[in-house]
Amino acid sequence: MVLRGSKILVNNKYVNAKFIGNYLKCHYNGTYASLPKITPREATEILRSNEFTKEFDSSNSIKYYDFNQLAANNPIEDARSEARCKLTNGLLFGVFDGHAGNECAKAISNRLFYYLAASFLPPTALDKILSSGDSSKELKNNLLDLYNGKIDFDSTIEKIYDESFMSFVKELSNKSSTYSSESDFQMDVAIENAFSSLDNDITNEALATLQKPDAAKTLGVAMSGAVAIVAHIDGPHLHVAGTGDCQAVLGVHTESDGWSAKMMNIVHTIDNRDEIKRILSEHPPKENKTVISFGRLLGQLAPFRAFGDVRYKWSEEMLKKVVVPHYGRVIAPYYRTPPYLTAKPDVIYHRLTPKDKFLIIASDGLWDEMSPLEAVRLVGEHMSGKVTLSPVKLPRKHMKLSEINEILLQRKEGLKKKPLDENAATHLLRNALGGREYGIDHAKLARSLSHPCGNARYFRDDITITVIYMDSEFLRHCPT
Repeated sequence: MVLRGSKILVNNKYVNAKFIGNYLKCHYNGTYASLPKITPREATEILRSNEFTKEFDSSNSIKYYDFNQLAANNPIEDARSEARCKLTNGLLFGVFDGHAGNECAKAISNRLFYYLAASFLPPTALDKILSSGDSSKELKNNLLDLYNGKIDFDSTIEKIYDESFMSFVKELSNKSSTYSSESDFQMDVAIENAFSSLDNDITNEALATLQKPDAAKTLGVAMSGAVAIVAHIDGPHLHVAGTGDCQAVLGVHTESDGWSAKMMNIVHTIDNRDEIKRILSEHPPKENKTVISFGRLLGQLAPFRAFGDVRYKWSEEMLKKVVVPHYGRVIAPYYRTPPYLTAKPDVIYHRLTPKDKFLIIASDGLWDEMSPLEAVRLVGEHMSGKVTLSPVKLPRKHMKLSEINEILLQRKEGLKKKPLDENAATHLLRNALGGREYGIDHAKLARSLSHPCGNARYFRDDITITVIYMDSEFLRHCPT
């Protein structure tokens, strides 16, 4: 441990003194001697505490999905949403990773799906909604069926959000009236517009409430930031929209090649050369050495696209007037030609086939610990082994002995891969924190789980995982 004045060196970075107490709690002379000992049973209880599974009927291309989440920050800065679009045929899944606080991630996890669901409606449906005179709350209830608990904001903030949403719907209706036909609709354009519109609303809400009691709340959302990954699945049609560094990967299986991983989004970080070129092209050549430095935007922000983070979007004059009085010195060095940041997503389309078995969407806390291919193989093995967790059930009556024998042989093979967890997201969590080449190392897993929220952030990130399973039979019979 190295101290310098009021700061402490952690992972080659000097951290403010307010973290020193927490840091010392989980370190003693460079060892983990002060950490509590965790038994395998206690580790399992911790890993399973947030797991969730939702099943669907056979009328959809999705059979079910598994979810889990493990905090490192206190409070956790990740968020998630899953929902069904009531007025169109589609399911939405999202993972949101916040930074500089959890305010922005919480806000977009509870707002973005409504913007998306409204964006998918044809002009006639938008006109009907507006002419009905429904309140924003009634409209939202008609748009989405949420599968996870909605976060309740206080009444004043909820009113601000409702007003912004109704304005967005009216704007959508006005744009839709210019369509020559409903065939002009483009899914990627609609998704991009929903992302950007919500981000603009977050900015405008912060400015509109500057002199009001709730200014700190709206400005807090705008000042914190969040990246997002959202999947929309409608029958065989999969669209994935990504802003930032969360990732989505499709697990693909064929008899000849086994498991493979198909990346379903573009990551906006220093590893993306096209993204670097885009950012440099948007600013004068004299900023080439400063707009991206130390692998970060303006030397500070790791993701190159995000919601919120107005400190990289507003003019310097605006920051001095609005932000500095509340947050102090927040203007980045060499801040000359904003905006430097956008929430616009890249959208990728893929038509699902029977060989596409599942989709994993997760925050970068998972991808820091394993590669997409490793994750796909783990979930693939979990699928094979999971059948051994329940008694044998014959799929139909009057089967031949040879057919029954084939089922038993497959089950025998699956026993070799029998997982500890029924939930695939939990299975990924366990392997991310305790996995070795030979299996799960309990000592490694226990050491990771021993760090309390807040302290754990020095060793890993928040991890949020959703695994969505496709119905191969449904996709096999979809018309081409």
